[in-house]
Amino acid sequence: MIRLPDASGRLRTYEPGRAVPPPPGPPPRRRAVLAAAHVVADPLTGTTPQGPARLDWDATLAFRRHLWAHGMGVAEAMDTAQRGAGLDWPAAAELVRRTAAEARAVGGTLVCGAGTDQLAPPYGPLAAVTAAYEEQLAVVEEAGAPAVLLASRALAAVARGPEDYAEVYGGLLRQASAPVVLHWLGADFDPALAGYWGSRDPDAATDVLLGIVAAHPGKVAGVKVSLLDAGRERELRRRLPAGVRCYTGDDLHYPELVEGDGMGHSDALLGVLDPLAPIAGHALRLLDAGDRRGFRAALDPTLALARHLFEPPTRFYKTGVVLLAWLAGHQEHFAMPGGLHAARSLPHLARAYELADCLGLFADPERAQARMAGLLAVYGVAQ
Repeated sequence: MIRLPDASGRLRTYEPGRAVPPPPGPPPRRRAVLAAAHVVADPLTGTTPQGPARLDWDATLAFRRHLWAHGMGVAEAMDTAQRGAGLDWPAAAELVRRTAAEARAVGGTLVCGAGTDQLAPPYGPLAAVTAAYEEQLAVVEEAGAPAVLLASRALAAVARGPEDYAEVYGGLLRQASAPVVLHWLGADFDPALAGYWGSRDPDAATDVLLGIVAAHPGKVAGVKVSLLDAGRERELRRRLPAGVRCYTGDDLHYPELVEGDGMGHSDALLGVLDPLAPIAGHALRLLDAGDRRGFRAALDPTLALARHLFEPPTRFYKTGVVLLAWLAGHQEHFAMPGGLHAARSLPHLARAYELADCLGLFADPERAQARMAGLLAVYGVAQ
């Protein structure tokens, strides 16, 4: 038994289960599925808000091997890896190079984020934003990985309207050596991205994005949509040209979006797949076998944990993701670049542990319980 604080701060007794996650298995055949992976900080250096980040490279790469083993592709250097929230561009560039080498060694699927986070406010002219994108895109391409063009705080700040987005993305798409994924990250994930694509009207913004895709045939492999609006995502994916994938980034509605309907489905590029890889891999193999009911029966119960991890302020979901990686034994500490391990309350973390335990996400439930009890003790909660 373990005593956990609830949202009001009262302690209650919880009896952990003893279920364990499904075993590793092959990648899915019917969906393209990418897990946006977190990074493991070096807890002895570089975890303060002053930075710069220092990473435990062995543990960081070992976690990527875990994701590949469960059939996930890896989306590297995305916002889950704390881009612009503790991880600076030099560390992100090294992360891209190291993970690309690891992917080649094990045959793992990989995409890597290219953005503009080497720029600081006031960011400079539009040409500076373009040059920052070009620098990062070159690093990703030199590493041999497909690129995800990340939504840019700098572009959101300096663009005067849709025409500036068309200019920047058009130039990047023309020079990209291979088709890329475009990334629409909503303001729930990053308030600095409000009004992306040049409009705060989501219908108008969608039209701008689709116009950029249509103007560059063969240059866009997919669009990653993180708006937490399932209806809007369905409408957008129905309007994409043939051959352009819609990658859901909706961590609140992913089972229904990935399953799809009579008019299509979403593929997935999700931060929530970082902790859920074993269950998601199992569910996707059921879908490969044509068992749609089994797919939903396996994946729907994970929504309670996902919605808890991504509750407002949504951008702090990474704290719960790293907590679960520590509890599951993928790293030996609960510390994050930028000090972000302090971004969620103790009751939030306790509930994340409980929900993950109920799903059977811990291969060693006793270790997870002992680690959670140790964290509680730091806060003065005796067992």
